Amino acid sequence: MKLIIEILTMGLAVLIAAFVIPGVTVDGFGSAILVGILLALANATIGFILRLLTFPINFLTLGLMSFIISVLMVLLVDSWMDSFNTSGFFSAMFFAIVLAILKMLFNTDKATKD
Repeated sequence: MKLIIEILTMGLAVLIAAFVIPGVTVDGFGSAILVGILLALANATIGFILRLLTFPINFLTLGLMSFIISVLMVLLVDSWMDSFNTSGFFSAMFFAIVLAILKMLFNTDKATKD
């Protein structure tokens, strides 16, 4: 049940972030859930490998490289799906920022209820 709630809140966060950021579109809630799942999978596999390979640069830039990798994962999911579109790097960057803030807010809300 916890996994289903996590997937639904991620879909809601993607939908809200796409609504707030100009240049990012999602066709519906089902597509937003799929974007959330694909982002999680991309970050867990490709993103993890890239973070391992760029660890020295990430250390020197105080985590900026990890943020750039997150933006690249958003662009990768954009290229995989027709129902999710970003208009460029900066739209994907703002989308990643808003998505991280929304996920943090949703997790904070969940932690206070436990």
